[in-house]
Parts: sequence; C-alpha cells; structure tokens
Amino acid sequence: MRFLALEQMLDKDHRARIVWQFVESLDLQPLYDRFKNIQGEKGRNAIAPEILLSLWLMATIDSISSARELARRTTTDIPYMWLCGGVSVNYHTLSDFRSGNAEYFEKMLVDTVTAMIAQGFVTLETIAQDGMRVRANAGSSSFRRHPKLEELHRQAKAHVEQLREQSEDESKRSDADAARRAAQQRAAKERAERIAEALRQVEELHDQKEKRQKGDGVKARCSTTDPDARKMKMGDGGFRPAYNFQFATDGASRIIAGVDVTQSGSDRGEMAPMHQKVVSTYGKTPRRQLVDSAFATRGDVKEVEQSGTEVFSTVYGEASMRKRGAAPFEAQSGDSEEYAAFRKRMSKPESQEIYKQRPSIAEYPNAECRNRGCRLLRVRGLEKVKSVALLYASTFNLLRMMNLRAI
Repeated sequence: MRFLALEQMLDKDHRARIVWQFVESLDLQPLYDRFKNIQGEKGRNAIAPEILLSLWLMATIDSISSARELARRTTTDIPYMWLCGGVSVNYHTLSDFRSGNAEYFEKMLVDTVTAMIAQGFVTLETIAQDGMRVRANAGSSSFRRHPKLEELHRQAKAHVEQLREQSEDESKRSDADAARRAAQQRAAKERAERIAEALRQVEELHDQKEKRQKGDGVKARCSTTDPDARKMKMGDGGFRPAYNFQFATDGASRIIAGVDVTQSGSDRGEMAPMHQKVVSTYGKTPRRQLVDSAFATRGDVKEVEQSGTEVFSTVYGEASMRKRGAAPFEAQSGDSEEYAAFRKRMSKPESQEIYKQRPSIAEYPNAECRNRGCRLLRVRGLEKVKSVALLYASTFNLLRMMNLRAI
C-alpha cells in the first residue's frame, strides 16, 4: 500500500531523473522506426524505447547486468518503478533490447561526444587507448576441434528433424504442450546454428594458422555455445574464453570517444583501426595518441604518424634491449622513418612526462566499467557483446557528464 505517488517518493535530485532527462534529449526515432503495426494480428502495444533505455542506463550505474534482476527491480525499487511509470516490463524484453541495438547505442555514443565537442568539454587533442578482456558467456570445456564439431553438427541436425517429426505426428495436444514443443524446437534449432557457426569459424582459424605456419590447423578449436569467443590470457595469468574491449578516451574530459570489440587476445594491431575510427567519425585528427607498448607496432606507428598524430608509448622490447647493451631509442634495422622518429621522440624527458598521463586517461574507464559489473558477459555473439560494451561506455560518459556538470 502506497500513500504517496511515485513522483513524491523519488527525491528531486535523484540521478534517475538525470538519466531520464538525458534519454529525453536523445533522438529516439531510429528505435521507434523498428515498431510494426500489423492489422489483424494479435499482440500488445510496444514499450516506449525511452523506458527501456533509461532502465538499462540506471541498471548499469547500479552494477546490475542481469535482465532478470532488472525486471525484479522494476517492481520493488522506487527509482526503477518511477522510470517505468506504471508500465510492466519482463526480462525477455529487457534482454532483447540490450543485445539487439548495437547500431543505435553507437549512434548515441557518437551524438553525445559530438555534443560535448560543441560545448568545448571534449577536444580530441589527446586520446589514449587501452584494451580490457571480459569473460565470455562460454565454458572452457565447450571448445571443440573440427572432427568433434562435425559430429556434434550431425547430431544437432538429427535432433531438430526428430522434434519436427514428433510435432507433426501429435495432431491432438493442448496449448501448453504446443508451446513446450515449440520451445524445444527453437532451442534445438539455435544449438544447431551455433555449432554450424563454430564449424565455419574453426575452418577459418585453420586457414589462419596455416598462413602463420604455426602447425597443424586441426588444433584450432571453437566454442559450441559462443563461436565468436576466443581463449585469452586474463589478468590473473589464466586462459579463459573472452572478448577484447577497446576504448579510446579523450584526454581533456576522460570521455570515451571510440569503442570496439575484437576477438584478438592481444592489443597488437588495434591502434591504427581505432585511430582511423575516431578520425572518420568526428572529422578531427588527434595531436597525440597514448598507448602502451603492445599497441605500438611498427606498422601501426607508421600509419598513425603518417596521418599527423604523434604516438607516445614505451618502446617495445626496451628492457630486453638494454640488457643486451642495445640502445632502444636509436634507429634499428627494419624501422620505418616514422618508427625511427618515434624512438627518438620517446628518448626525451618531456615525451616521457606526456606518456605518464596514459594510465589516468586510458585505464580509468576500464576500472569504472569493471566496478559496475563488466566482468562476465551475459550475452553471446560478437554483435551482442558490442551492444553491451557500447552501453557500458555510454553509461560511463553519462556519469562523466554529471561530474563535469555538462547536463
């Protein structure tokens, strides 16, 4: 029993109100365009996308990553009840919204950063990039080699066919039985599709291993539950299925300007694509890009420097070169003109001071996202995982905008 309206029960300065204010400022038309009105078909009115988006932003702030837990909060917690405004939301709708809107979440991120550039908070003079491995929703034991995947694929297809035949044979059954049978068929079909995708990807990994001349490609393995996941070395030294989140952060405001998700367990080769993404998205070339040594490969340094951006990083293999008596800041055989200039630049004390800014810029968003539950993914597939990464980045940016009093 409530003796006050929800509007009276929520504090005037509660951050749920700021979240709602932020969502109302967005262009939500792309989300509304996805609604369909089919005359004569059964169904119910769709939930307004501003409600679903506000709920997920609020949930991410509160370190809630489970759609079921979020659905429960909408019936028990005043801020979530206020955001719903009396609309009932089930966990399946929430889950589908989070995992199926990567394109819009990226647009929301870009539009927000663009607005911050216009207001002078984001300059993109200096950007810093860092990677973060996030545990995938797949078990290590789910990884199989090519022969086993072929066998599992045959079994999965046979199971789908068996369920289809049983469904056709059962002419008389209750609605509950029909719903149960349909759910079984859907689950079997999805499993068969995942195994087929794993089989396709393990063949690609086979070809990649052969090109790199690293042994028999049959040793390549893929997960039957999440074919896009790859085993990566985690922070504790162990190897587990994961994805690599890449964030590019503005040095002046600590706002995330670029997001990507890769299947690579290493950060090698990730600097140039992110740099190009920032330049093409915002039409501005950063003056500096701060990265750690894993990013600063010869090829990436050459490409980024040729675009007019100076790279600041430790020189790869600097410690081992010093042990051998070599000079890490002098040009080496195989260096391009740009990489030789990069070595010379990093020998200067002023460059070392600039590089010291990297942890406070690049690692800060990673730590904040970790603290808000970005440790174990609850979705599967590269596209769905990217939706989650973009949602975390947008939530982080929203909190930064609150701190900067930009909203």
